[in-house]
Amino acid sequence: MPQQPSPKNKAYSSFDDFADAGVVSAVSHRQSGNMSSVYGDTASSLENRRAFLNDLGIDYKSLVSAKQIHGNNIKYARAVDKGSGALSYDNAIADTDALVTDEKDLPLAVFTADCLSVFLYDAKTPAIGLVHAGWRSSKENITARTIRLMGELFKTRQEDLRLAFGPGIRDCCYEVEEEFKKLFSGAVIERAGRLYLDLASENKKQALECGVRPEHIFDDHLCTFCRNDLFYSFRKEGKDSGRMISLFMLK
Repeated sequence: MPQQPSPKNKAYSSFDDFADAGVVSAVSHRQSGNMSSVYGDTASSLENRRAFLNDLGIDYKSLVSAKQIHGNNIKYARAVDKGSGALSYDNAIADTDALVTDEKDLPLAVFTADCLSVFLYDAKTPAIGLVHAGWRSSKENITARTIRLMGELFKTRQEDLRLAFGPGIRDCCYEVEEEFKKLFSGAVIERAGRLYLDLASENKKQALECGVRPEHIFDDHLCTFCRNDLFYSFRKEGKDSGRMISLFMLK
């Protein structure tokens, strides 16, 4: 399970489920500041990234990020992609919501403020994947597609894969419309006449159907809406909401 924030880097997580592995994994705390160069108050976003990543031993100029569009495109990140979106959104990888790599020292990033980040780790290859999973991407089976792509590219065996969820809006707070019952069979919960979407449940189902073992799926159930003191929440804060960074890198 993710560790609590350290006073030093103010990250809420360094996934101790991956602690025995040659990876760096972290999700920023809102006290570390807005990490987006597009949303919210962006005046200090690059400095926020620099400080946060420096505490993790990573050069913020090496970051690999994408222009997230809530779709199902996946990018195989290579050394040539190092720095994509690091200093400017303009040169971020276009139209992509998941990144995979088997290259070391290549820090992958997604940015969220209610959407889930999904960390995928294959210790055998080794290889990693990092997914931005909002409801639209989840509807397009982005987690399942990423797992299958890792199998194709890296010969990842699903039974060896470990998965962890970052913070996201949970079914306690994610109220949706009637149409979502058709989009997400089994992931919409009714309480007191209202409907709520369980995004983590939907993405967990995709992973299980791909062959990921239940004991290899880790979830701390942190809700960005409930814990707005710790995390940014677009649904609670609106268009001015900042973004957290989810970071994953092979060492």
